[in-house]
Amino acid sequence: MAGKSRKKPTGEPLEFRSQALAEALERQDMAAVALALRNGNTIVPLIKPGPRDKPLDGGEVWTFRDPKTGEVALLLFSDAANKPANLPPAVGLQSPAWLRTFLRRYESTITTVFLDIAGPHPMQAPPGELLRALEA
Repeated sequence: MAGKSRKKPTGEPLEFRSQALAEALERQDMAAVALALRNGNTIVPLIKPGPRDKPLDGGEVWTFRDPKTGEVALLLFSDAANKPANLPPAVGLQSPAWLRTFLRRYESTITTVFLDIAGPHPMQAPPGELLRALEA
């Protein structure tokens, strides 16, 4: 339709942020982190991105497997800008329901969850603890 324009790609990174999670991590407040995860979206690195026009759909989540121990870590971010450049370039915006389901499904595989691993305010939690917080 004339007069209507699609959102420009330059505005997309602004959508990939959770202010509540960023503030909770800054305070290192686990209760606030749990609340932010229960009520807001989370950014995850993707091996394979979902459809561009549906940021909440699809995509294959990237996890880190320690080559020495075999332990698996899930990385969550409060802002796509906090994702280190050495991780896969694509990110996904995932809902609290998605995170709950993902943690339930892989709770026995994932050994830890890192939040904003490269800062500015990193935090780490066991998947079971986050799952309990999401289900509270």
